[in-house]
Amino acid sequence: MSETLNIEAKKRKYGIIVQVAVLFFIGALTTGILTYICESYFYFENVKTQTEQNAAQIADEAQEAITEYPAYMWLIRYWYSHADEMDIEYDAIFDAESATAEKCRKFSEHNPGLDLRYLETPYCYALSPEDQKLYAEIAYSWLLTRIDQIKQSYNVPYLFCVISEEPYDNQFFVFSGAKRGAKRGVGADEAYILGKRVTVSDTQRIAMMEAILKSNHLADATTEAGTYADYYTSLCSFDRRSVLIGLSYDWTDLRANAKAQTRKGATLAIFNQMILSLICLGLIFLYVLRPLKWVQGHIRSYKKSKDSKTVIGGLSQIKAKNEIGDLADDVSEMISEIETHIEKIANITAEREHVNTEMSLAARIQLSMLPNEFPPFPDRTEFDIYASMDPAKQVGGDFYDFFMIDDDHLALVIADVSGKGVPAALMMVISKIIVKNYTTAELSPAKALEMVNHRITIHNHENMFFTIWLGVLEISTGILTAANAGHEYPVLKNPGGDFELVKDKHGLVVGAMDGIKYKEYKLKLEKGSKLFVYTDGVPEATDANNILFGNERMLEALNNEAPDETPEQILKGVRKSVNEFVKDAEQFDDLTMLCIEYKGKQQ
Repeated sequence: MSETLNIEAKKRKYGIIVQVAVLFFIGALTTGILTYICESYFYFENVKTQTEQNAAQIADEAQEAITEYPAYMWLIRYWYSHADEMDIEYDAIFDAESATAEKCRKFSEHNPGLDLRYLETPYCYALSPEDQKLYAEIAYSWLLTRIDQIKQSYNVPYLFCVISEEPYDNQFFVFSGAKRGAKRGVGADEAYILGKRVTVSDTQRIAMMEAILKSNHLADATTEAGTYADYYTSLCSFDRRSVLIGLSYDWTDLRANAKAQTRKGATLAIFNQMILSLICLGLIFLYVLRPLKWVQGHIRSYKKSKDSKTVIGGLSQIKAKNEIGDLADDVSEMISEIETHIEKIANITAEREHVNTEMSLAARIQLSMLPNEFPPFPDRTEFDIYASMDPAKQVGGDFYDFFMIDDDHLALVIADVSGKGVPAALMMVISKIIVKNYTTAELSPAKALEMVNHRITIHNHENMFFTIWLGVLEISTGILTAANAGHEYPVLKNPGGDFELVKDKHGLVVGAMDGIKYKEYKLKLEKGSKLFVYTDGVPEATDANNILFGNERMLEALNNEAPDETPEQILKGVRKSVNEFVKDAEQFDDLTMLCIEYKGKQQ
């Protein structure tokens, strides 16, 4: 009896599937037919709109190919006025033996160091007439190769650039795209060369005038050769002449494309409907509702009780040899993995707390390595000094230092190691020790930096580097000798004046290359002079709108907050201004500052 019911159920099931299948396939065919009728009715406007959009995209790409040369206006003027003199390689292959490659070599011999592709207009005017011609010919060959690629990539019939002036009844061809090997010349069946002039029809002239007025659209153009759809867009203008990018399409081809798209659209509609029908039929055939409800019930049970053993035992009763059975197995595995994951999370949380504790200890150790007791030299009344460092992470890469080399020389150091976190902190520790050792042994900041750079570079396997400003103050005279390795400009305030940037000469950062020589300079600190040095964390502090604090705001803070206060109060004033600027934005870089006031020998 049970078997009979199952057979009858199967018959009913298969009967329903067949009926639904018939309905789906009828719907698919109906959709395809209706799609074909609708697209046949509107096909021409659709193709015209699509062609206009494609033309705009192609014109923009051609315009980008021209304007990527900074001196493109100079080039266009030169091509226009020297068209008959140009020696152009129209089908350049750009191998080592090509004429264009030889011109490049010749130009480079005449003008070593100039980048042909990014040559700017002032340099063009400064070139000799011979080199101007060479550059114009090279750039034209390069540009034409790119235009040919655009034409071939989009399979556009005609892609060109013309120059015209009022009343716009003729066109001076700058270039015309072509397939490789195409015949180039001035004939009607040829790809026009530079300098070809063509008389335009009334419809073409109207289209050109509209493009100049920024009304870019596909326009009918009737010529002796037939009916075309023209698209123009304005590139630039000079000397009351307009430079236009143009495209032309044959209406016969457009109509053929429209019909092809109509057939394609109808075919795709039928195909998509059939695929959708097969998917729906497959879902109905699988008959998955009851097994899914069983799986769902056990999932909800696990959500309430978290009794994984009971739930996994219940799911194991699903014996279906299909996706539902796999789903039951996957859910069982997922529950087991959740239990394991919860245990791992507990362990990871404990480990993370341990790591955070160690990182906090590392941060305290790092800060303890920097001079942090103020005043650092209570018995020295000739100067007052204060410094601070706020790392972006728990540990940072900035560091400062100051120490007595001898009774009459005070070393001042501020540096910024590349990167953040633990690697930068380790590099900071090593660098600080090496800088102090060599500065103590060598009074010349430039020589000290050369030795530090050599020591760092020969063991710098991780390619890390740091910027540094190093100064040695002769306390008895107030003469400060300093060297700068890629660091921020120091800021100096003389008595009665404002804080101002000292735009010193920068050397290469330490660790980038061995054998670098550094230059040093001298500043005379009068009694009451104040020197402020800092890392890029100050001017590059960023608010929520990604606006930088900048040097101007930094100088304003120095001059307005507390210019006549002690170094400690000056640093606190700058930090206050930075905090008010960035507000709740995250600190992305270490922020380190050092300020010294030179008081001289007390009377």
